[in-house]
Amino acid sequence: MAVELYLLLLLLCGSTVSEVQPLHKPPPGTLDFGFVPAKTYDTNAYHEPGPIGIVFRLVHSFLYLVQPNSFPQDLIQKLTQQKFGNVQGDYQKAIYYEIGFIVPAALGLLFVLLLPLVGLCFCMCRCCDNCGGEMHQRQKKNADCRRGCFATFLFVASLIISIGVLCAYAANQHLTSQVRGAKNLVHSNFKDLRIFFNNTPGQIDYLVSQYNTTKNKALSDLDNVGPLLGSRVQERFAKEVRPALDAALTMAGAIRETKEALENVSVSVEVLQEGTERLHSNLTDVKIHLSNTLSDSACSAAQAASTCNIIRNSLNQLNINANFSGLPGVSTQVAKVNDVLKIDLSSLVQKGYAAFNNTPDLVLNQTRNILSDIKNLLDFIGSNITSFTKMLPVQKVLADLTIYLTQTEAYVQDYFPVVEQYDFYRWLGCLILCCMVILILVFYYLGLLCGTCGYDKHASPTTRGCISNTGGNFLMAGVGFSFLFSWVLMIIVVITFVTGGNIEKLVCEPFEDRTLFKVLDTPYLLNRHWRNYLSAIVLKNPDINLTFEKVYSDCKENKGIYTTLHLENLFNINEFLNINMYTEDVSLKIEHINVNLSNIVLLDEIGKRNLLDFSSSGIDGINFAAYLTEINKSVTKVDLLSFANDLEARADQLPKGALENALKGHANSIRMIHNQQVVPLEQAMSTLNQSIRLLQRTSSEFMVKVRNVISAVDAAQFLISNDASLVIIQETKKYMDMIIGYFEQYVEWVKESITMEVAACKPIANVIDTAVDIFLCSYVIDSVNTFWFGLGGCSIFLIPAIICAVKLSKYYRRMDTEDVYDDVETIPMKNMENGNNGYHKEHLYGIHNPVMTSSVEQW
Repeated sequence: MAVELYLLLLLLCGSTVSEVQPLHKPPPGTLDFGFVPAKTYDTNAYHEPGPIGIVFRLVHSFLYLVQPNSFPQDLIQKLTQQKFGNVQGDYQKAIYYEIGFIVPAALGLLFVLLLPLVGLCFCMCRCCDNCGGEMHQRQKKNADCRRGCFATFLFVASLIISIGVLCAYAANQHLTSQVRGAKNLVHSNFKDLRIFFNNTPGQIDYLVSQYNTTKNKALSDLDNVGPLLGSRVQERFAKEVRPALDAALTMAGAIRETKEALENVSVSVEVLQEGTERLHSNLTDVKIHLSNTLSDSACSAAQAASTCNIIRNSLNQLNINANFSGLPGVSTQVAKVNDVLKIDLSSLVQKGYAAFNNTPDLVLNQTRNILSDIKNLLDFIGSNITSFTKMLPVQKVLADLTIYLTQTEAYVQDYFPVVEQYDFYRWLGCLILCCMVILILVFYYLGLLCGTCGYDKHASPTTRGCISNTGGNFLMAGVGFSFLFSWVLMIIVVITFVTGGNIEKLVCEPFEDRTLFKVLDTPYLLNRHWRNYLSAIVLKNPDINLTFEKVYSDCKENKGIYTTLHLENLFNINEFLNINMYTEDVSLKIEHINVNLSNIVLLDEIGKRNLLDFSSSGIDGINFAAYLTEINKSVTKVDLLSFANDLEARADQLPKGALENALKGHANSIRMIHNQQVVPLEQAMSTLNQSIRLLQRTSSEFMVKVRNVISAVDAAQFLISNDASLVIIQETKKYMDMIIGYFEQYVEWVKESITMEVAACKPIANVIDTAVDIFLCSYVIDSVNTFWFGLGGCSIFLIPAIICAVKLSKYYRRMDTEDVYDDVETIPMKNMENGNNGYHKEHLYGIHNPVMTSSVEQW
């Protein structure tokens, strides 16, 4: 029933991943589907035993020492298939594997048989005053040493027995406490299963609802088909169109710059012509006035004659140097450029830009009908998913499973008190066994305590104190109870050893390393007609490779049950929801998109004619050499400031008087002419120089540049007019890939979610781990093995304890007779000649003990 639920729940999601291979490259955009809602499971399928875990590991090591053989996989398979014994060597293999348990079990049974028999014989022997039963102790030289050794050995044996019984008691208590706490663990597992059932439909609904994320993103991109598809088409042409339009716009700017340069040349030449004429006139006046001044009689004096002659000879330098009156004019070129500028070339280029940039809107307007059909198709897909979800009987199956789970939980809860009651009986029985050992230990410890504390080495065997004698009696009581209880303890040890050890080796260890699953996955093991038992039960097809080990491993990793159980083999998902079919429909719709870009005109014929008129404006016919020749000359033949300074310096050489003052006045006039006329002329020459050089530099390239611009614009226009259909088809294909890519992302996300998140079967693995690894192995078997390990150690060390206790009791109990020697020497070996080993016999073997005699007579 549960399997059918998982099949139904995951059918829808699986429909999107059934062997769908991506038809396109991954899309550039990534959709965010969020996280599949998942609940946190309470069960922690891991058990930490605490301090007793050290003993558990010690028991595991002992079992490995006893049984180091590997798991008998072939024998288990034959036993399961009821073929064990068909081959002659099967029993030998089984005995070889179990030899580690057989030998200790045989020794234990021998212990059970012989120890009561030995105890019976020992008692009968002592009743006949043999086997240490006679109340007489021979004096020996090393008596103190022997007594100390026996006491030490008995104490060590008792200490080891105490450790063993402590381990057994701890294991008994651990099992009981874990059984009582298992109720919470069982409840946690049922709670996780209930969460598993209740959460799965919500996860399915979430996966289905995320189709809206895909659809909304596709609708958004369809609504933005202009910016997306149109921009892509535009970018494809932009590599040719934008440089051509940029060059045309640059040429429009160059035309304006050329006009400005021509106007600067025209104005500068006019300024220079007028300025040089005025400067020439002023310099002529200055020379005349200087000549008149130098004609003064004062220059005839001997002191001034040479100075005046020098000044008179330099007057020829006061003249203009550059002559701009003969330069050709540029009015013709200015007129032609002005005619060109009557047409706004920049505005024509901007119209080309606007037409090209309007491509996204053009695409949007021409695809409205097709986009409407695609949107209707997406809505149809969504309605199909919703209607298909409603067809699944999820709630009914969930309700049935929930009822079954509730009934199972109630059954477990009802019988759990019975389990606790039987566990109490087990705990009480194990406690009684521990108490048997403790009773023996109490007698041994009391015997050692009383015997050691009450022993008086100066007292003779017949005069030992009451405490010492009591200690010896305690030891013999311990021996008696050892014979009574040890064989019972050994029976329990043998039974639990064989049972617990084999379960540990044949169940727990193979489960831990998953060898047990490999046995279960053996073909035709559990059913001779089914190759794979699990796939035959779940999928009704024994040929599908569905193994227990793989299912457990996947659930352990919390993978989705759809992938874990290979549920895709039950249904042909494409029959219910074939995403490929819908994507093909979407592709066909998108492929019908046809955009016409023939209306885009980058630069009309008027603009092109305007460029050609500019190239033939005659700028290249200007006599740049004549201009540059005059521009490279200075305005005057001599620097007027230097001339004025020199004139003033020579005037200072003359005697004080009118001549000196007149010459200084002429120097100031020359300075004024420089500042007011020469400096503006130099600035005009600089402007003329820049403009002429600009025109000279660009005029030679205008024709070539204009042809290149017109060629680039024509090439871009040709590309738009003739290659637009191919570019639109290519970009439409990419646009379609992007839209289809959203569905593929949805498919991949659903596939990953189903694999790892939807109906994650961790609770199933937790149930198995709880039942086998935790409850059976960790709680029960580890405790049982520790119990027999401790109790077995107690039983084994009871044997040396019995021997030491019997020997030691002789040194603590009060004897009936003792050795009596004839001389002072008390060493029997030196008095061999005196009777029987050096002592006299009275009443058979010794002197009467008056205390004991009086006691007997009273009885």
